[in-house]
Amino acid sequence: MWVFLLPLILLAQKPSTVKVIGTGDIMMGNTYPPEHQLLPADGGRHLFDEVKPCLRAADVAFGNLEGVLMDSVGEPRSRGNTSVPYFIFKMPEKYVNLLLDAGYDIVSVANNHVNDFQSLGRNRTQQVLRSAGLKFAGSSTQKSIVFEKNGVKYGFCAFSTAYDSPSIYNASRAKDLISELSEKCDIVIVSFHGGQEGSQYTHLPFASEYGMGNSCGDLYVFAHACVDAGADIVFGHGPHVARAVELYKGRFIAYSLGNFCTPYGMNITGVSGYAPMIQVEVKLDGQFVEGQIFAAKQVWGRGPKMDAAKSVVKEIKTLTEEDFPESLLQISDSGKITRK
Repeated sequence: MWVFLLPLILLAQKPSTVKVIGTGDIMMGNTYPPEHQLLPADGGRHLFDEVKPCLRAADVAFGNLEGVLMDSVGEPRSRGNTSVPYFIFKMPEKYVNLLLDAGYDIVSVANNHVNDFQSLGRNRTQQVLRSAGLKFAGSSTQKSIVFEKNGVKYGFCAFSTAYDSPSIYNASRAKDLISELSEKCDIVIVSFHGGQEGSQYTHLPFASEYGMGNSCGDLYVFAHACVDAGADIVFGHGPHVARAVELYKGRFIAYSLGNFCTPYGMNITGVSGYAPMIQVEVKLDGQFVEGQIFAAKQVWGRGPKMDAAKSVVKEIKTLTEEDFPESLLQISDSGKITRK
């Protein structure tokens, strides 16, 4: 009998390492205003074609959902300060299937554009995600989530500067949430949405950031606090450009993954169009093994396409060397990330 049970026992064993891949902001098309809809061809079926193999190859794939999934008309948020650019993002509900087909396992809803249609938009987005089986966290009603895949238990939580999400400003509460996940999970993944926006803000300032009259958080302090509390991988986004990466206490931090699939309504020229996918391989105790930057660039109306020039690899490599001159990481020209 033991001979027959042995294969089952071997199959039940956990892997020694896992690979988690992260991408930045996702806004696949926009139905607002209804008279000027901007939607990709063929229902968006080909938006992720070139990057899909990278996303699907990882054990877990993460992205930031920058906007609502909602078919009803709804009431857009107030413009407020008329001197500030007014961007409203609303995607068709069926586009959730594009994310699943691309290989995403989890998304963050902790960002400003999930509030574009107020409580109706937030609630409907979460209903759509739940119905489709796409895991998420980052709202006041779902701050975190625990899930199991291939025998490994993951915890995920997300923070931002925006209303209705766990706050990037409250490190103490963030630590409590992360610590709770760390106690019951093998791997804890943390996402944050913060930092000043724009192509001139690629460097980490190592201080609090301010934009449009508001605080955008001190991302260096916050990311370190997350690792101190038990985070194993930290994926940042918000500035709409890629930023440096760091190894802190053996844990990997990406300070901004930039834009990823924003074919309309956002600036995707120059560095704003770089669309990195960063895969991180870690042991089950969270210790970093190695990483890989897969380089893509966005094309207006068509989503991310693989970039043979590997522009974003060069960008992240340079930013990391300049922002962290004593970095414990080295990045090769091919995008491989290893310890020094």
